[in-house]
Amino acid sequence: MSRYMSLIGQNARKASLDRVNSKTKNKILKRYAFLLDKEKKTILKANQKDIQFAFSMGLKSNLIERLTINEKKLIGIKNSIDKIANLKDPVNATLEKWRRPNGLTISRVSIPIGVIGVIYESRPNVTSDVASLCFKSGNAVILKGGSEAINTNKILAKLFRKSLKENRVNENFIQFIDSKDRKMVDFMLSKMKDYIDVIIPRGGKNLVKRVQQFSNVPIIGHLEGVCHTFIDKDANLKMATNVTYNAKLRNTSICGATETILMHEKIVKKFCNPILKKLEENNCKIYGDRFFKKYYKGKIYPAKEKDWSTEYLSAAVSVKTVKDCDDAISHINKYGTMHTDSIITKNRKTANKFLKNVKSSIAMHNTSTQFADGGEFGFGGEVGISTNTLPPRGPVGLEQLISYKYEIISNGKTRK
Repeated sequence: MSRYMSLIGQNARKASLDRVNSKTKNKILKRYAFLLDKEKKTILKANQKDIQFAFSMGLKSNLIERLTINEKKLIGIKNSIDKIANLKDPVNATLEKWRRPNGLTISRVSIPIGVIGVIYESRPNVTSDVASLCFKSGNAVILKGGSEAINTNKILAKLFRKSLKENRVNENFIQFIDSKDRKMVDFMLSKMKDYIDVIIPRGGKNLVKRVQQFSNVPIIGHLEGVCHTFIDKDANLKMATNVTYNAKLRNTSICGATETILMHEKIVKKFCNPILKKLEENNCKIYGDRFFKKYYKGKIYPAKEKDWSTEYLSAAVSVKTVKDCDDAISHINKYGTMHTDSIITKNRKTANKFLKNVKSSIAMHNTSTQFADGGEFGFGGEVGISTNTLPPRGPVGLEQLISYKYEIISNGKTRK
C-alpha cells in the first residue's frame, strides 16, 4: 500500500508542475463531456452494480439516492462540465498591481494550489465535478471515493484520463485510488503531506470528523449542514409557505436542506398550520416546541434539545418559536454549523440585521437554502461547501481553488 500510494503522490506532484494553457484545458473538458455521453451505457451499467452492492450492504435510502446516476443526472453532470469549460481560467491573473514610493512594482498573481486530495462518499458526480474544477484551476487531484460507488467512480475517472491522454497532457492530473481499503484514507491523511497540499472531505459527519482529527494536511470542509429558515413576523405567508417547503423537501439529502424552521411568536397562530400542513401532507415528520403543539392541528412530535442540532437528511424537520430576530440569530449561532441560513421577511432592516449577524458562510433573504450550491452561484460546480471561519467559505469553485504569489519588479533597487 505504501508503495502504491507514494507513487500516486509522486505522479500527482509531477503533473501539478505542468502548466496547461486555457485553450487546451477547455478542449480536454469538452472532450470529457463528449466521452460521458458516448459511454453512458457503460457508466449506467457500472452504477447499477454499485446500487446492487449498496442494497446488499443495507445502505439507507437517502445514501442510495445520492449514489444513483440515471440519464437525467448524467446530462446534468455533462452540462456542469461544459459550464466549467466556459468559465474564465482563474490561473495567472493579476489580482492587484501597485507601485510603491520605494520604486517597487508589486503584482499579486493567481497560481494553482498544487495537489488536492478529495475523500468522499456516495455521490459519483463528485468525481467528475472535482476533477473538472481542479484541472481547470491548474491543480492535480487524488480522488478517494467510497466503496459503495467504486465502479461508477472508476469509469468516470478513467474517461477523464482518456481525454487528457488524447490531448497529450499528463493523465496523472487526475488519479483515482482504485481500492475499497479504508487504510488508504488513513495513509492520505497521515503519510502524504509531502505530496498533498490540501484535503477536502465530502461526506457524512463521521468521515469529516475523522479527517479533521487525523489529517496533518490543511483541510477545507464542513462537519454538517444544520441549516435554518427563520420566518419573521413581517413575512408574506404565501412566500414563507413556498420557500420553506422547497428549502426542506426539494431534496432532503443535500447539506443545504433546511433542518430547523424558526418562527416569530407573533405569527405562529396564523402561519403554522398552512406551512406545516404542506410539509406533513408530503410525509415530513415534524418535531416542535410546546407553542407549536398548542396551535398546530396536525401531528407533531415533542422536540428535544438534540433536535436543534440534528441534521436529518430526510423528510423530518424541527420547528421552534423565537421572540424576535435577535432570538433567531442567537439560536442559529448556537446550534447551527455556519453552513446556510435564511430569513423570510418583507422588512429590509430586519433582513439586513440577520444577514450581517448570523455566522453562516451563506446568509439568505427570502430565498430557499437549497440554493447553497456552486452551480447555482455560477461556479459551474463545486468541490464542496466550506464552513471554515477562514477562507474559502461557502461553495468552493474555481476561484477558491487557487492561491497567489507576489511578483516584484524594480530597476535595480537596493534597500537602505
